[in-house]
Amino acid sequence: MSDSFHSRAQDVRKDRSASAILKKQSAAIPSPLRAQPRLWPAVPVCVLIFLTTLLIYSPALHGGFLWDDGGHVTKPELRSLAGLARIWFEVGATQQYYPLLHSAFWIEHRLWGDATLGYHLANLFEHATAACLLGLLLRRLAIPGAWLAALLFAVHPVCVESVAWISEQKNTLSLVFYLCAALAYLRFDRQRGAADYVVATLFFLLALLSKTTTASLPAALLLLLWWQRNGLNWRRDVVPLLPWFVTAAAMGWLTSRVEHDYIGAQGADFELSFLQRGLIAGRVICFYLGKLLWPADLIFIYPRWKVDPSVAWQYLFPAGVLAMAAGTWLSKRRGLFVGFALFVVALFPALGFINVYPFKISFVADHFQYLASLPIFALMAAGAALAMAKMPGFVGGGIAALGLALLGVLTGRQSANYRNVFALYDETLRRDPSCWMAHNNLGEALVEAGRPTEALPHFARAVELHPGFAEAENNLGVGLRNLSRPQEAIPHLERAVQIDPGFVWAENNLGVALMAAGRTAESIPRFQHALLTHPQLAEVHGNLGIALMASGKVDEGVRQFGEALRLDSTLLQVRRNLGLALSRSGRLSEARTQLLRVVELDPASVDARLQLATVLALLNEPERARIQFQKAIELGPFAPDSYRRYGQALTHAGNFADAVPQFQRAVQLAPERADLHLNLAVALRELGRGQEAERHFDIAGRLDPTLMNGR
Repeated sequence: MSDSFHSRAQDVRKDRSASAILKKQSAAIPSPLRAQPRLWPAVPVCVLIFLTTLLIYSPALHGGFLWDDGGHVTKPELRSLAGLARIWFEVGATQQYYPLLHSAFWIEHRLWGDATLGYHLANLFEHATAACLLGLLLRRLAIPGAWLAALLFAVHPVCVESVAWISEQKNTLSLVFYLCAALAYLRFDRQRGAADYVVATLFFLLALLSKTTTASLPAALLLLLWWQRNGLNWRRDVVPLLPWFVTAAAMGWLTSRVEHDYIGAQGADFELSFLQRGLIAGRVICFYLGKLLWPADLIFIYPRWKVDPSVAWQYLFPAGVLAMAAGTWLSKRRGLFVGFALFVVALFPALGFINVYPFKISFVADHFQYLASLPIFALMAAGAALAMAKMPGFVGGGIAALGLALLGVLTGRQSANYRNVFALYDETLRRDPSCWMAHNNLGEALVEAGRPTEALPHFARAVELHPGFAEAENNLGVGLRNLSRPQEAIPHLERAVQIDPGFVWAENNLGVALMAAGRTAESIPRFQHALLTHPQLAEVHGNLGIALMASGKVDEGVRQFGEALRLDSTLLQVRRNLGLALSRSGRLSEARTQLLRVVELDPASVDARLQLATVLALLNEPERARIQFQKAIELGPFAPDSYRRYGQALTHAGNFADAVPQFQRAVQLAPERADLHLNLAVALRELGRGQEAERHFDIAGRLDPTLMNGR
C-alpha cells in the first residue's frame, strides 16, 4: 500500500515538474503569442477554413471518377447488407482491407449513387474538419501559430491529390479519426480517466480501419510527450500505448499481406536490396520536404527513379537526411527535432521498406505525405508566428494573408486538373511525356468515352515505354480486337498472359480474339484455364459457352451459359445466347422461356425479339411470331436482317407470298449482299415468277459465285 502511494506521489511530483517546465516555456513566448487564443478564436477560423476550402477546390467539385475510383466506390455486388458484411469480414472483397472507409463509401452510394459531387463534398468536409482539428491539437500543445498551421494545411497545394481524388477519401477520413484520437489521448494523459482512454482507443481503431498509415500515431504521441516532459516515464507514458503499438503492428502486417497477395505488390519491380531501399528512403524524405517548402511542378504521377548504388550522388539524399536529423537534435530548439522526427515517422510506410503496389509506378505521390505534412506545417507556422510577433500586427498579418492567398491560388489551379479525366492526364503527359501509366489510363478513358481509335496510340506508347506492362498489352489487344483487327490483337494478348500468367482477363480476352480470328478450337483452352483459378467469373463462362456452341458442342455450351447465369443473372447477352443454344438443341420451349425473359428485361433488343420470333415460328405460334418480327422491324427499320429472318420464317411456313415483300425490303437496304438476293430469288421461283427469280439469281451469282454452287 505504502509503495503504491509512494509511486503515485512520485508521479505527482513529476507531473508538477513537467507543468513547471511548460509554464516556463510558455513564459518565454512573447506576449502577443500567448494571447493567440484570443486573437484567433476557434469558431471564426474554422468557418474561414471551411469556406476557403470550398472556394479553392470548387474547380474539382464536378470532376468524374478517376483511375481506381471504381475499386473504392462500392461495387454492385457489395451494395446490399450482405455486401456490407463482406466488406468487414471478407479480406479481398474490397481493393484494400479498410472496412470503415468502404463502409463510408457504402453509405455514400446509398445517398447519392454514382453522382460524384457527393463524394467530392465528403472529401472537402473531411479535409476542412481535419484542418480544424489540427488547429485545436496544436493549441492544446501550446505551439505558436496553431491556427496559422491549420490554414496552411487547408490551402496547401500538396494536399490537392488527397482532397480532389475520390479514392483518397481514405486519407481525409483516416486523418479526422487520427487527430480525434490524438486529442482524446492528450485529454486522457492530463486527467487519467478510463473513459478518455476508451474514447481515444476507439478513435485510433477507427483511424486504422480507414487507412493503416495512421499506425504511426502511438510513436508520434510518445515523441510529443518526450518533448513536452523532456523525458518519458515507462508506466505513465509507455504502458498505456503498448496496446496501440500491438494493434498498429497487426493492422500493418495485414495490410502488407493484402498488398502482396491481392493487389500485386510483388515481382521484379520490388526486387530491391536493402541498400537500394535506403537510398530510396533518403530521397523520398528530401523530395516530400522540398514539395512542402516549394510546391512547384506537382504531378499526378511522378517519374519512377532509377536507384543505382554505384552512382555517388544518390547518397547525398540519405546523407542530407542524417544531417538534418543531427542539426535539429543539436539545435537549441528541441521542437525542431521532434517535428522532423514526426515527419519521418509518419512517412515510414512510404519510404520504400514496405512493398506497396504504387511503387511499380513511382516511389512518390503527393497523397503519400498528406498525414506526414502536419508536423512540417506546424513548424512553418510556429516559425512564422515567432517572426510575426516581432512585427507590427498589420504587417505580420498582411504577410501571412498574402502567403495563404498565394497558396490558395496554386491549389485552385492544381485542383482544376481534376475537373475531368482528360484534363488530369493531359496535364500529366504535358509535364512528363514518358509517363506510361498516364498513356494507358488516358487510353482507357478514351475507350470509355467511345473514342477507341484515339485510344490505340496511347496504349501502343505505354507498351513502348514499359514493355513489361501487361495491362497496356491487354488494353492494346482489346482495342485492336474491337476494331475488327483480331490477328493484330492476338500477339499483344499473348504477351500480356506471358508477362502475367495470373492475368485472368487477358486470358479471357485472348480467347475472345482467337474466336474472332476464326480459331475457336484454340480459344476453348484459354477460357478453361482462366476458369481453373477464377471459377466465379460469369463472363468467362459465357464466352466459353459461345466457343463450345460454335464448335458444335451445344449441350456443353448450354451448361456454361447456365453456370454464368447462376453466378450473375443480370447478364442478358448470356441469357440470349442460352436461348439460342437451347433452340439449336431442339429444346424450343425452354428457349422461349429464356428469350421471353430477355425481351421483358430489354424490350428494345432487336436481336432478342428476332430470336424469340424465330423460336415461336418453329413452335407453330405464327401470330405471336409475327408480332415479335413486326416489333423488331419497328425498333430497327433499317436492319436488313430483320426482314430477312421474317421472310425466312414465312418461307419455312410455306407462306412465300408474304415472304417476298420482306426479302425485297432487305435487298433494298443491302443490295450488295448476295444472300439476300438468293433468298428473294428462291421465294419468287416458288411463286412461279421465274423471270424475276432468274434476275436475282444472276445478281447473287455475280456478288458471290460460291453461293450458286449447289443451285
